[in-house]
Amino acid sequence: MSDIDVPTLPNEKKPLPKPIILTSHPSRSEGAKPLPVQWGAADPQQRGPVVATLKNPGGKNAIGTHSGAYSLYRALAIAAGQLNAEHRPDLTNTTPAEPIGPFPQWSDPEKIVSLDPWGHMTSEVYAGQIAAGWDIRPTIAVTKAHINMPELQEAVRAGRLTPDGDILAKNGDVKVTKVAVEPVWWLPGVARRFNITETELRRGLFEQTGGMFPELVTRGDLKVFLPPIGGMTIYLFGDVSKLGRSETKIACRVHDECNGSDVFGSDICTCRPYLAHGIEVCIEQAQQGGVGIIVYNRKEGRALGEVTKFLVYNARKRQEGGDRAEAYFQRTECVAGVQDMRFQELMPDVLHWLGVSRIDRLVSMSNMKFQPIVDSGIQVVERVPIPDELIPADAKVEMDAKKAAGYYTEKVPDPEELKKPKGRGLEE
Repeated sequence: MSDIDVPTLPNEKKPLPKPIILTSHPSRSEGAKPLPVQWGAADPQQRGPVVATLKNPGGKNAIGTHSGAYSLYRALAIAAGQLNAEHRPDLTNTTPAEPIGPFPQWSDPEKIVSLDPWGHMTSEVYAGQIAAGWDIRPTIAVTKAHINMPELQEAVRAGRLTPDGDILAKNGDVKVTKVAVEPVWWLPGVARRFNITETELRRGLFEQTGGMFPELVTRGDLKVFLPPIGGMTIYLFGDVSKLGRSETKIACRVHDECNGSDVFGSDICTCRPYLAHGIEVCIEQAQQGGVGIIVYNRKEGRALGEVTKFLVYNARKRQEGGDRAEAYFQRTECVAGVQDMRFQELMPDVLHWLGVSRIDRLVSMSNMKFQPIVDSGIQVVERVPIPDELIPADAKVEMDAKKAAGYYTEKVPDPEELKKPKGRGLEE
């Protein structure tokens, strides 16, 4: 334990120091032991729960805290006195609106390393431990909703989609099952995905986060890490109970966040048009008796962040010769030092969690997404590119650059065309 002596203002009453319980070393409390975790065990009791809160009979068995990227807001709320640090969530009536799994992939420790397969079923499978006083919280939640996008209404008007009164209503409302997922990393498995040692992974995470999680280098016995990063949302179209069946045809788009395009309709990239096209394909597949899957990852600007992304926009538009495809990736690397930090090696995990072994229609041109999917053992029958008529004029630089870099396409771009400046200037 340790105390923090915080300086006070001249007229401010100095608060009594509170002891801080350090988690960088195992607890010395007699008989206190974290619950063991045997990652990949088929029986959830044998696998063990993920425990990331400190106030437990045997302490934590995971590094980090719940809520992912929002964990620091929780810390701020406690520091400001707006949230009781001892609060435990009342999980009455919060169980999944649709059952998902278990599937065989859940018991393969190499298939899923970046999320907890049992994360939506904690109240059910760990009821005994919860009754014994353990604070075991879900890292996955499943609910139902309707979505409606102008692009879908346009698809109905154009005759590409037909309302069926069930999946797709006449007003464009679409029934979906929504799944929110917080990241849960099994460190030995994550290290193997990147072909590095667990020690190298732990040291890199510790040093490059300013030592935020000392347990990474002092607690080799803790193998589970809840990183403070964004998670993902899954949108499922059709009968979710058909997941995991070999006869079920699957349409899928794995989409990485692009706030400017996805939300505000910025036309410098193809993100929102491709997302809308993916949803359209998923609806078609669901109406034909299959299941459509949209995976929406919080990886803004290729996981480089939105500030870096906007700096790159400026560099692209202001460079000598203007914005052009041949310099597209180079401008990103000049600013960020790397072209992409999304690390799609972990991306197929969610597909395995859904029991997917074959994707009949993969709505993506990206080889960076396609290759990890097939390398993980999932068959891809067809790759669906975005139709040319859905590509905004200002996004053609991006599309030409990606095609030239090896993205899937039925057309080969003319090298001379790549050198010509395109676009309308700086994005508003």
